[in-house]
Amino acid sequence: MFRRRAKPWCYCAPALILILIIIVFPIAYTGYISLTNMNLYHWQAYEVIGLDNYARALFKLDSGFMSALGTTLLWTVLNMVIQLVFGFLIALGLNAPKLKLRRLYKTLLMVPWAMPAYISILLWRVGMFNTELGLLNKWLTALGFEKIDFLASNGIAFVSCIALNLWMALPFMISTIDGALQSIDRSLYESAQLDGAGFWTQAWKITIPSIRPVVAPAAVMTTFITFKQFDIIYLLTQQRGYMTGATLNTVITYVHQNAFASNNYGLSSAVSMLLFVIIIIFSFLTNRSLREG
Repeated sequence: MFRRRAKPWCYCAPALILILIIIVFPIAYTGYISLTNMNLYHWQAYEVIGLDNYARALFKLDSGFMSALGTTLLWTVLNMVIQLVFGFLIALGLNAPKLKLRRLYKTLLMVPWAMPAYISILLWRVGMFNTELGLLNKWLTALGFEKIDFLASNGIAFVSCIALNLWMALPFMISTIDGALQSIDRSLYESAQLDGAGFWTQAWKITIPSIRPVVAPAAVMTTFITFKQFDIIYLLTQQRGYMTGATLNTVITYVHQNAFASNNYGLSSAVSMLLFVIIIIFSFLTNRSLREG
């Protein structure tokens, strides 16, 4: 009896050990570091200081964490709303009955999503946003306007980062919505037309409810990715040797800054644990809402 019960655990043991080493131990060790004052000056002789790092992040206004969290939430909400709206409209356009070369358009739309992120960011940083060589400033000067430094201040840098993220992420949302549109029964639209329903009525009453089960999980996954976005904001504004003047920070770049620029590992670990809790709560809420749907 014992051998029969132990046999499944023996089969699972390698995977469980791997999970413990790769996932559980790093999380637990990060949680431990978050309770200490470990930094560059206390690398070996650090002390356990309890929840001081969490209190500093949450309640000390000049710590920068709450500002970074607000920027992250705004970044996530704006990106997701724009992606869903434009992805839906573009996917509808690609499914227009009389549209020619639609396969070519769909193939070209996937190019930004398929390109490596670093290559895309480098191309936009030099080819689009650069003050002297960028295409946008060449267009502005050709029209008689002054050149703009798109990455010099937080406001315009934030908008520039959103534009780049949309260029990289929007094709995935378009392809997801396009695939969902293909599965809708055409007879529903024919019946709606006979009842006198217009284009927008059909979209609201038929299209959106029909594609929701397919689009909702993709939107949740994209929300997680957007919330944890690091490369775009860091490589456009904060990369060493290419500091643009913008002090834009999301939670992830804030953690990176404290860990590798300020060498404050205790505070960066505390913020990482807070971020971990936020993601777990959001995951629980979204999974519950998807199951109810």
